[in-house]
Amino acid sequence: MSTARVALALALFMGLQPITTDLYLPALPAIRRELGASMHAVQMTLAALILAFGVAQLFWGPVADRYGRRPVLLAGLALYTLASIGAALAPDIHALVAWRAVQGACMAATVVCGRSIVRDCYAPHEGVQVMARGFTGLGLIALLGPVSGGLLTEYFGFRAALAALAACSAAILLFAWLCVAETVPRRNPDALKLKLLLPTWRHIARHPGFRAYSALTACTYGGLYAYLAISPFVLIELLGVSRAGYGGLMAGGSLAYLAGTVACRRWAARFGVVGAVRRASWCSLAAAISIAALAAAGEQAAWAIVLPVWLYAFAHGTHQSCGQSGVVAPFPGHAGAASALAGFVLSATAFGVGQLVALAFDGSAAPLVAGIALGGLCTACVGLLAVRPHGEMAAA
Repeated sequence: MSTARVALALALFMGLQPITTDLYLPALPAIRRELGASMHAVQMTLAALILAFGVAQLFWGPVADRYGRRPVLLAGLALYTLASIGAALAPDIHALVAWRAVQGACMAATVVCGRSIVRDCYAPHEGVQVMARGFTGLGLIALLGPVSGGLLTEYFGFRAALAALAACSAAILLFAWLCVAETVPRRNPDALKLKLLLPTWRHIARHPGFRAYSALTACTYGGLYAYLAISPFVLIELLGVSRAGYGGLMAGGSLAYLAGTVACRRWAARFGVVGAVRRASWCSLAAAISIAALAAAGEQAAWAIVLPVWLYAFAHGTHQSCGQSGVVAPFPGHAGAASALAGFVLSATAFGVGQLVALAFDGSAAPLVAGIALGGLCTACVGLLAVRPHGEMAAA
């Protein structure tokens, strides 16, 4: 496949994750009201999605190494479409949580294959540039998610936002069927043998470069997830932002993220991958300090939360582009397994963060502020202290 097609495929396959989370975020308060559910139960629709997403990657990664990327992609997208229809028709909060978990498990197939396709087709340093191009496209897709979700919820109800996910996945399925060829150079017949899989994961987990980039992606996404989990309640219910306005604020974050992916391409070309991560890490730290300082000063306006989050999202765009490429770079023969293990670490971190902020939520913005501040601090520490000595990309 051409580089442009690989970047487009990556944007669509990886973009299914932010669409699945961002498009329905403006609907969370409406879901709580219309289904008569508690805030914790409503947040479980997001937590179950993320947990299933992480665990399922451990399954899809070896399957993609054994049978190839294309069949896993098609199966995952077809099942995701059916799960999205089920979620839109869910009669109560328990059914919605269950269908969201199925969505997460199916979404894992597309994300694992998206990362693996880049490693199949490109050497590590070329892969960073392609990954950044794909994540730029992902940023454009994510830009539409919260705005569309806010408008759909405002005028047609929360079920319309969930139904839109089925339409999106059906379109991506058609693209994959028509335009994506098999990329794995050689299927691994031993990929699903447990006695070989466990040593493979152990080998991957012990690689210092994998640990550095896996920690980087987990920390930066963990902080962002703290914002995603409770920002609808803080901004819409506490600070009085409309659903459409909330979608606009989320779109601003997507623009910042998009700018971060563009910066990554330029920084990586000029300063190398480690240099790009180092510069983004200072931005993460600045976001952490600014949101904490504004909260300590007693500023309770929406801008005091959103502006630091946009800076955080800018850095996140660079960290994800470099990190997602970095976790698979040392393992050309086990790209699916490495991608899956990194995805599991990321999702487990996000799930834990989500549970903590949900339990800590007291009707104020404090848990959200703490999540971004700690996420930015941890990301900066990993980027400056762990990626710097271990982040050079080379095959193991």
